[in-house]
Amino acid sequence: MPGLATSNFRLHNSEQFVEAFSEAANTSMYLYIGGTVPYADGADETSNYATPLNDTANIEYIPWRDTIAAKRIQSSDIANGIRRLDWATGTVYDAYDHTDTTLTDKNFYVITEDYNVYKCLSNNYGAASTSKPSGTGTSEVSYADSYIWKYMYTVSTSDALKFVTRDYIPVKTDETVAAAAVDGAIHFIKKLTGGTGYFQANTTITIVGDGTSATASPIISGGALTGVTISNKGSGYTYATAVIAGVGVGATAIPIITPKNGHGKDAIKELYGTYVMINARLSGSESSTIPVQNDYRKLGLMRDPLLYGTGTVAYGSNYRVTYRYTFTSAPSANYQIDEIVSASIGGVTTTAYVVDWDSTNKYLYTTKPVPKDVSASTVVTGLTSGAVGTVTAVDNPGLEPYTGDILYIENRGKITRTADQIEDIKLIIQF
Repeated sequence: MPGLATSNFRLHNSEQFVEAFSEAANTSMYLYIGGTVPYADGADETSNYATPLNDTANIEYIPWRDTIAAKRIQSSDIANGIRRLDWATGTVYDAYDHTDTTLTDKNFYVITEDYNVYKCLSNNYGAASTSKPSGTGTSEVSYADSYIWKYMYTVSTSDALKFVTRDYIPVKTDETVAAAAVDGAIHFIKKLTGGTGYFQANTTITIVGDGTSATASPIISGGALTGVTISNKGSGYTYATAVIAGVGVGATAIPIITPKNGHGKDAIKELYGTYVMINARLSGSESSTIPVQNDYRKLGLMRDPLLYGTGTVAYGSNYRVTYRYTFTSAPSANYQIDEIVSASIGGVTTTAYVVDWDSTNKYLYTTKPVPKDVSASTVVTGLTSGAVGTVTAVDNPGLEPYTGDILYIENRGKITRTADQIEDIKLIIQF
């Protein structure tokens, strides 16, 4: 039983994900960071990162044990995205074609250096583009290279700074362009075969379909049909054929119909905005919730985590996810960042990684201990430093471990933090 999940299905999922951030009962989504120690498999720290795994342990438990902090993603931090295709002279771009089953993977739109995005309606039958599209009018424009481009929208300066990457750009509908869109219009008629024996004076083209008012005339050269001039784009077509009449034989052409509601009515749908772009900015310690004394390699998205010790979904802006142990008396030595510390609780050895050691206040910050939490009066030993100290107080993390859902995991090279540093983290997720 053949079946197909259409591009609309993917688009629906991506748009629903984006909309979840602005609904009345909106999703509480957080960027989490963690992984303060090098990858266990010895992966290169600069390019060949460890590959995330999709088993239960690696999506339900291990991320929580690695996580050191989380920052909430707001509705202004997310947008639908598309591939970035910079216009360059001498490049052959694909033309929009409502009958093309592979259009989603083709280069049928461009962005120029002024961040205007244009859809290609005609590529002069596979010729190279040499005239850069320009302007922000609502009508398609034919250029000297015989390309026809349709202005779609402009990426704003703020969106460019927030979302644009080397490979992706945000996509939004321009309301002025949308208001001028014509449903079922025919902006281009594609010649399929030129035929022979035609004369300009007695050759006609009639557009037959379920719409109205579209008219066109042939361009004849050397007895063959070489192109078609649209004199009226018409409207309301969902199917159309081009009937070519004259003394010649063999010429065929097909009218290219706009997407539903017209070119520019819904840029996200028309340009296949099935990517989701997320921007999260980490500024210093974020009110002492995000460590600045250590690095991290892993990040991702968690949905609807709970506040520690409650059944309440977290909605705060950021949380420390490390455990903090206080020592009244100084340990025998200073704990070292990233070393393993251990403690014996009820005959069971508990281990964790050191995220930070504040020797002034005698605070030890660690990742999630396993199998159970350290408690007051527990002796904590550093396996590298040899430090030994007795805990007198435990400050739990802001979020309850293992709650909510881990939706996305990404491994990167080591990111070193400092107190005056700002990290602009951009995630690209394909639906």
